[in-house]
Amino acid sequence: MVFSSLFLAFKSLGLLIPLDQNLTGAMAVSLGAIPGALSRYYLTVVFSQWLGVSFPYGTFFINLSGSLLMGFFAMLAVEQVISSQEWQLLITTGFLGSYTTFSTYALDASILLRGRDRIKVLFYWLGSSILGGVCLEIGILIAKLFHPGGQ
Repeated sequence: MVFSSLFLAFKSLGLLIPLDQNLTGAMAVSLGAIPGALSRYYLTVVFSQWLGVSFPYGTFFINLSGSLLMGFFAMLAVEQVISSQEWQLLITTGFLGSYTTFSTYALDASILLRGRDRIKVLFYWLGSSILGGVCLEIGILIAKLFHPGGQ
């Protein structure tokens, strides 16, 4: 993978050994975020070219594949197959977090579901979708206040 090569290159150059330990995590997240965001962008473009824009096929694919990958890598982290916290951050928070936030949403919902608190799970599922849509519309209304000529 490209980001694993970058990570190793930065580490070998001593660029991942900052004075503050928290910065190592931030660098790992950053190294994963760039290829994650670019993957999302290019996959969306490819799906739009292949299947058109009447349905968000690219986003749909990205959300599903990101959730699958998040489950896969989260389990590897739990099982200590990927024991390095920097690698965990690079893959899950960095790459998958920028590839799709839906994968994080799915992981958080799964964690809540395992806790057996059905009310919290239902609130999280419905609240994220419904309140997210409401917040989006409020954001649009606020933007129109600043730019009254906008549609």
